[in-house]
Amino acid sequence: MIDKLSWVAVFPDIFLVTMACIILLADLGVKSPRRTGTYALTLLTLGVVAVMEAVYALGGQTFYGFGNMVVSDPMGNWLKCFSCIALMVTLVYGRPYAFDRGMLRGGEYFTLSLFALLGMFVMISGHNFLVLYMGLELLTLSSYALVALRRDHATATEAAMKYFVLGAMASGFLLYGLSMLYGATGSLDLNEVFNAIASRQVNHQVLVFGLVFIVAGLAFKLGAVPFHMWLPDVYQGAPTAVTLLIGGAPQLAAFAICIRLLVEGLLPLAIDWQQMLALLAIGSLLIGNLAAVAQTNLKRMLAFSTISQMGFLLLGLLAGVVNGNQINTESAYSASMFYAITYVLTTLGAFGIILLLARAGHESEEIADLAGLNQRSPLYAGVMAICMFSLGGLPPLVGFYAKLAVLQALISSQQTSYLVLAIFAVLMSLIGAFYYLRVVKVMYFDVPQRHNAQPISAPADAKVVLAINGALILILGIMPGGLMTLCAESISSIVRSLGS
Repeated sequence: MIDKLSWVAVFPDIFLVTMACIILLADLGVKSPRRTGTYALTLLTLGVVAVMEAVYALGGQTFYGFGNMVVSDPMGNWLKCFSCIALMVTLVYGRPYAFDRGMLRGGEYFTLSLFALLGMFVMISGHNFLVLYMGLELLTLSSYALVALRRDHATATEAAMKYFVLGAMASGFLLYGLSMLYGATGSLDLNEVFNAIASRQVNHQVLVFGLVFIVAGLAFKLGAVPFHMWLPDVYQGAPTAVTLLIGGAPQLAAFAICIRLLVEGLLPLAIDWQQMLALLAIGSLLIGNLAAVAQTNLKRMLAFSTISQMGFLLLGLLAGVVNGNQINTESAYSASMFYAITYVLTTLGAFGIILLLARAGHESEEIADLAGLNQRSPLYAGVMAICMFSLGGLPPLVGFYAKLAVLQALISSQQTSYLVLAIFAVLMSLIGAFYYLRVVKVMYFDVPQRHNAQPISAPADAKVVLAINGALILILGIMPGGLMTLCAESISSIVRSLGS
């Protein structure tokens, strides 16, 4: 007999999958070439689900369902809420682009996006190895199809094949690691795994062996070095509307699955996985920033930028436990959560500009395509400059505070090795500032090319969302306290429930 709390825990997920099926069927009767009805119903669904999750989160309750296989807690609720908002913004930016490139002949763009979101929801709320893996596979399978959605485009098809092959390998790594942990602990439940490891009655070598494969699988999903090479190729080859979908909301789900597995399930092994994360972070910061300097394609540059940004996020995760002491746990993990949310916000703005500048027959994805953008549209140039400054970590934008929070978590650990990591991260940020500022220089000081001199037109809803997007990056940088408190309280509820 399934108790009432089980249905309450997954009610937004059930509503989402029900509406996704309804939209899939309703789209068969939509005659508009822009899929106006499908688009409106999709945004309405996302808005309703976002409100549901916000109500759950504000309630502050943590409860489990279906035999502890799923959990509803403030962290998961907020991440689901922000994922819905991120997908709404993605669809607003991406619809004109998708229409110009024949991607709206059917409603697949919208329905696959909803099923990808459902996969994120399952990843975020999963509290069992199998549930987490099912959510991951639902997200990745939907993403493969979305990358290949532009059927007549050879580059998109190639990107989808690369993504599929490498993604399947990474899923195999993760699944093999989970099976090793199941064999060692005898359970798929995260709490039981936590308690089994904490009892120190499990073979440590088997645990670490499985942990290596789990970290490798998670590193692929985050795009961390050395599991990063799919990222630039997929970002560049996929239709830009899909690139934003892959690079936006799924990062929140990737952060959530890291917390579920590494913190809720494997925190007693922190001394082992923190060393692995340190190597991933160093490689990501170094290669991501150095490779981005050499790029002329804006999407590819932002892909390497993502790799370096994930390095920063990993720095927060590895600073949570110091010499077996969890006193730094809440500040470190909340800094990483804040970083993930604000990174997605900034990414939405940057890729939104690329999408809105694109037109039929021209992608506008080279850095040179932004030449003289300020003369054509001060709004677009201003928002893009805010995004670049934020990604570079310049005050008073939100990216500066996000980096500062992670660095504070490292320094407060009072460990020499973490202090060295913080200094290294600052030096890599200085390199990153070069390629971000180069984009701003091109927009404001270069002469526009002839094919870029045409006036810019975009739907009113996209312009409004873009302006709000840019304003939030500035406002949250000046007043980050509210979002930071939200992250701290969410992580605090996780830490309190460990092993219970």
